[in-house]
Amino acid sequence: MRVMERTFREQLFFLVLCLSVLKGDSRYIENNEISKDELYSFFNSELKRETPEELMYRRPLRCLDMVAMEGQFTFTAERPQLSCAAFFMAEPNELISVDYDNVDIDCRGGDFITVFDGWVMKGEKFPSTQDHPLPLFERYVDYCDSGSLRRTVRSSQNVAMVFFRIHSAGSSFTLTVRKHINPFPCNVISQSPEGTYTMVIPQQHRNCSFSIIYPVEIDISEFSLGHYNNFPKRSMPGCAESGDFVQLLGGNGIDTSKLLPITDLCISFTGPTHMKIGCDNTVVRMVSSGRFVSRVSFSYRLLDSQELQTIKVNNVEDFCFNN
Repeated sequence: MRVMERTFREQLFFLVLCLSVLKGDSRYIENNEISKDELYSFFNSELKRETPEELMYRRPLRCLDMVAMEGQFTFTAERPQLSCAAFFMAEPNELISVDYDNVDIDCRGGDFITVFDGWVMKGEKFPSTQDHPLPLFERYVDYCDSGSLRRTVRSSQNVAMVFFRIHSAGSSFTLTVRKHINPFPCNVISQSPEGTYTMVIPQQHRNCSFSIIYPVEIDISEFSLGHYNNFPKRSMPGCAESGDFVQLLGGNGIDTSKLLPITDLCISFTGPTHMKIGCDNTVVRMVSSGRFVSRVSFSYRLLDSQELQTIKVNNVEDFCFNN
């Protein structure tokens, strides 16, 4: 499984659109604002890889940050910082591990550092609770609750994040971020608005989503299920009854359970199916009963401004702009 023609700068297009505020007063979801130029400067600094492990890349961690590389990232509070978050991203076929190092915070005074298995934006979570293998409460790992019992947290997909709150100037901590190969990626956020990908579920009862956080044209070139091989392709409203199917979803959030279903496929086929989707987030979602090996291959590219204007009259575009 791989994404071709990756571009790194453009992945932040989605964050510019929907990262401006992380809602909530709880210890897990905090308020933050960031400008487009700040986001680009954050990500450009991540292009300094690859560094040998013995010369691990190190830099300060910002209160609101985007990290796309391995290394050690240290946060030192110059003043109280009550609503901070760092987003981590890897390649589609990688997982992320986060190690707590040199932690000097006041847990009893209300400080916390919490790793979340996935991303949270505007109160929505990726992967959704329907698609993630763990219950929601197990996806949060709080340093103050776990302490030395669990100093390493590994994600289930190619994205993870850390929330933290520090009350006193001078308090600090270091996170060591590493990436690990995932032989069967399930839930993925694409780093690029253009590429090709093949998603495989090897006889496992699970749901997997590939999220493209841009308006794109998508071509599904192959879809195969063990029980329907060599049948002509077909879209039908009753695919959910089969237990094995692919959904194409669109919307402006990251929670796949809240996106608009565009079409379902539950009959195997080989041959292109083209569709232009003007939403900020386009998702290919595969649902597997676990009885068969399921596979879907597709390519995608960013829509230009003229194409977006052309499709603005269709229902998907109206849905995306009005919700």
